[in-house]
Parts: sequence; C-alpha cells; structure tokens
Amino acid sequence: MDIEKLRDQLRIDEGCVNSVYLDHLNIPSCAIGHMITEWDEEYGKPVGTTISDNRVNELFDKDVQVTIDECKILFDDFDELPEEAQQIIGNLMFNMGRPRLSKFFKFREAVRNRDWMKASQEMKQSRWYNQVTARAERLIDRMKAIQV
Repeated sequence: MDIEKLRDQLRIDEGCVNSVYLDHLNIPSCAIGHMITEWDEEYGKPVGTTISDNRVNELFDKDVQVTIDECKILFDDFDELPEEAQQIIGNLMFNMGRPRLSKFFKFREAVRNRDWMKASQEMKQSRWYNQVTARAERLIDRMKAIQV
C-alpha cells in the first residue's frame, strides 16, 4: 500500500487544525481528524487550545498506522486487495474507525467478493454517506472505477 498517497488524501479530506475543535458529531478533535481520547494530552482542554505542528505530525503518524493495522484486522486479505481498494478502505477506516466500519456487513462482503460496484452501492446506503456526502461521493466514484 502506498502510505504516502493515503496520507495525502487524508490531509485533503480531513483538513488540518492546529487546535482543539468539535467535529461534525460534536466530538473533541484536533490535528488531522484526530479524535481526542482520555490518553491524549489534549483531553479536557477547551476548544481553541493550540497544538504544535510537531504534535499534529505525531498524532497523524500514529493514527495512520492504527488505521492500516485496523484495516488488516477487519479485512484479513487487505494486502491482496487492489491498491485503489486499499486506499478507499483506509480512508473509510480513518474516518469511521473499526467499530463503525465493522457494521458495514454488506460492504465488507462485497469487498471479499471483489464486487466493487456493490461495495460502492453499500457505501451510498449508509448514515456515513449523509454525514460526509462530498467525501463519500469521491470515494464511491473511485470504488466504482476499480477494474480487476
């Protein structure tokens, strides 16, 4: 998997905020789409608290590695999927996390069957689609275009 390509896509889709903010679900976040947890030094800090570029990069490096590891847990053949499918799934995993993506049963089945059109349809028929429609449309179009 081209990790730098994934990182570039995530920077675009997530944006970068050098402070604590509330995401579209009102969850405290910072950096490049990082959901703040109780283990983060930013935990409990007020919205607007500034964080350094070094901290942004540290969180992003960790989050991308966790994303790839989670993809390999949820899709045991992740490394054998076409590069484009890996990129799309990596983007979905970063955005939703494994608990939410694991509930996309029909999507996961379509991926196992290498049925990219069905996978794209399942992406569109989700609450996630309504939450991040522009991003979802881009990813769905890319999924439809996979040729094997």
